Amino acid sequence: MNRNGLAPRERPFSIVGIGASAGGLVALEQFFSQVPPDSGLAYVIVQHLDPKREGMLVELLQRHTPLPVAEVQDQTLVEPNHVYVIPPGRDLSLLKGVLHLMVPPELRGLRLPIDFFFKSLADDQQQNSIGVILSGMGSDGTQGLRAIRQAAGACFVQTPASAQFDSMPRSALDAGVADVVAPAEELPLKIMAYAGRSQLAVAADVRLQSDQKDDGFLDKVIVLLRNQTGHDFSFYKRSTILRRVERRMGLHQLPHVSEYLRYLRENPDESELLFNELLIGVTSFFRDSSVWNQLKNEVLPVLLARHPQGAALRAWVPGCSTGEEAYSLAMVFKEALELAKPEPRFTLQIFASDLDRDAIATARNGIYPRSIAADVSEERLARFFVEDAAGYRINNEIREMVIFAEHNLVVDPPFTKLDLLSCRNLLIYLEAELQATLMQLFHYSLGAGGFLLLGSAESIGAATELFAPLPGKSRLYRRLDAPDRALRVGVPAAFMQAHGKSGAGAAALTSDGSATTPSLKVLVETLVLQRYAPAAVLVTEKGDALYFSGKTGGYLEPAAGKPSLNLFAMARDGLNQALSEAFHRALRDKTLATRKNIKINSETGVQYVDVIVQPLQEPAALRGLALIVFFDVPKPRHRLSQAKGVDLAIDGTQVETLLQALRQSREDAKSMREEMQTTQEELRSSNEELQSLNEELQSANEELTTSKEEMQSMNEELQTVNYELQAKVADLARASNDMKNLLDSTEIATLFLDDALHVRRFTPQTTRVIKLIPGDMGRPITDIVSDLVYPELVQDAHDVLRTLVFCEKDVPTVDDRWYKVRTMPYRTQENRIDGLVITFSDISKSKKLEAELRATQARLAAQPDNSKPQGNGDGIS
Repeated sequence: MNRNGLAPRERPFSIVGIGASAGGLVALEQFFSQVPPDSGLAYVIVQHLDPKREGMLVELLQRHTPLPVAEVQDQTLVEPNHVYVIPPGRDLSLLKGVLHLMVPPELRGLRLPIDFFFKSLADDQQQNSIGVILSGMGSDGTQGLRAIRQAAGACFVQTPASAQFDSMPRSALDAGVADVVAPAEELPLKIMAYAGRSQLAVAADVRLQSDQKDDGFLDKVIVLLRNQTGHDFSFYKRSTILRRVERRMGLHQLPHVSEYLRYLRENPDESELLFNELLIGVTSFFRDSSVWNQLKNEVLPVLLARHPQGAALRAWVPGCSTGEEAYSLAMVFKEALELAKPEPRFTLQIFASDLDRDAIATARNGIYPRSIAADVSEERLARFFVEDAAGYRINNEIREMVIFAEHNLVVDPPFTKLDLLSCRNLLIYLEAELQATLMQLFHYSLGAGGFLLLGSAESIGAATELFAPLPGKSRLYRRLDAPDRALRVGVPAAFMQAHGKSGAGAAALTSDGSATTPSLKVLVETLVLQRYAPAAVLVTEKGDALYFSGKTGGYLEPAAGKPSLNLFAMARDGLNQALSEAFHRALRDKTLATRKNIKINSETGVQYVDVIVQPLQEPAALRGLALIVFFDVPKPRHRLSQAKGVDLAIDGTQVETLLQALRQSREDAKSMREEMQTTQEELRSSNEELQSLNEELQSANEELTTSKEEMQSMNEELQTVNYELQAKVADLARASNDMKNLLDSTEIATLFLDDALHVRRFTPQTTRVIKLIPGDMGRPITDIVSDLVYPELVQDAHDVLRTLVFCEKDVPTVDDRWYKVRTMPYRTQENRIDGLVITFSDISKSKKLEAELRATQARLAAQPDNSKPQGNGDGIS
């Protein structure tokens, strides 16, 4: 139950969340001046407000809209055709159509109340959520719009050119989360047009499903997407595709599915937009903090304990979106190393993949908005990020741990020999058949005892013999040994045919699709390939690695800097030149090329290898690719000792000379080594000083940045206060003009005095009675010459102030005029006495008439009474 005694109920109407900041009052007035009283929508305004000051937004907006405007009270049920305003110093959330107020946490820098509410709105209302960003400074609201868009809601943004402060609208546009961009006064009609279309969503879903049965509408959409984007969504859940298609139809105002199909065929850009929306890149740093705590405190320590000599661990994050999940894993790994403090060296290589090339590009850049401060602690921001003008940038230590790649989880070969696989909130969008297939693929990708992490709404389904859950509520699973199932990794045949997968590319995903135990021949061949086959890598004609077989770490390693899977960038020291020559010769001559006895320097020392480059023509699926095979060979013998007919005799003098030269060389080398050690110590000392100075500069920069954010927040609040004060001044000016015209129209002389009987204000008619000029404001009334013959004026004034009872007297002037003088207490709206109001009404005419009347009465009273009859005593006249 809410505070009004009403139970929350399903909301058939859309709720519009409106975010504004500095300069937002003007935009809000423009917006609501165009909202009709029967729009059928509810509006919730979230603005940056001073928490210590009572706002006037409700009063100011009510003048521009017929809709009732009210400040939100805790547990307010949202109703259509109402406007709700966030109170100062509170965060706002929505649950089942009911608004809840929350006390914000004590954070330094900028608060993000718009993002906070928009995310809550998206979670609660899903496709019925609408977000609007108006004028404001900063980037608050951008992440919230992204959440609304991912929930199949709609996002509307004010045109930056029409906004008084364009930072918030421009941030939303730069992030690509705006569906409609228009001036503030044009947005209401566009929102109502969209909402009128989207409110038919339930009936539309039924109609779309019916259309699908009749003419395969959804299948046609999927075919068009596959033809224009190269990606197949036939194994996506139908409900997910329906919601996204319905959203696109609503934005384009297309009432019939046939019209949308035609629009989709004629506009390739629409296919790209629909494709991006179907990817649903919902992610954030350290989402579900309990999961990351369990990883750091339980899972990663187990992985470290398995390798007492140290190890290079491997992890895979499929569906990584813009990279937050992968970077979070890298940070947690660094923190786990600090807690465990192992003596051997451990590294973690994270492979992060996604279908969305734009999301992968964002992840590779590693730059995120300042709003991530809501998800990342101050300690992690200081340690793992570098602050710059664009926001927060991942530092090199974390960036080098992650390799990002555009990758199709279903049809591309998987990453293997993994210690950890994190696939969160991806399976929920896929059909059950494909989910079961991916469980087998994940089992195949993980090494023995590896760990699988799924989203909070996902599970392993029927794959209980492949994975065992860990204790706790987190969706963490441990890989079980299942040799009879490990190779049965396949995808549905229809999906493979749709993508044209065959040959080795398909074999990487489908090896034994039957439910029976593999034959002895298959097991023996697999064992031989794993233990005795040489290391190899399949590459494109440009040298980009597509597939690794065997242990290639002795020959290839990721290069420092920006991650790359290029063969020549990964080749170890000594191998690059010979490998490049053999590779280009093999591709040029279309024949096998070999290089022997190549000396390689690695962490384990010097080794020698033979390299074979084989350009591939068969099977057809691998045509145009090349296979690189590495063979370890023993160190070659020096041929000088085996040479025949060579005189190796050296006389004593030559030997002495050579020994002396050798001793001198050793002395020189020793001296040079000492000088180098001295230089290294000096450089190390200088480096430590520079690091100390750099840390101080970083600390100062962080303090300045925090001060800048606080100043920006204060500036936004001052802007809002300024607009409210301007509106209040305008109100006071109107009230003053109204009062002046009212007093002038009555022609009653009025004098306002304060409680010390000093002149506060007077009307022009008052100068006819008391000799007042504008310069007399503030002077005592006793110092000013008056025409009134009223010596007790001051005493009567003090009596009125004391008793609060008005006084009224008829008072003459020195020139025989008469005034009715009425003295009353001056009361404020707070019912406080703050002076006197004295009015002077000219009653000279009435006094003159009164005197004439008295004179006439006196004259009549002095005359004899002739009305009685006269005669003699006997009655005879």
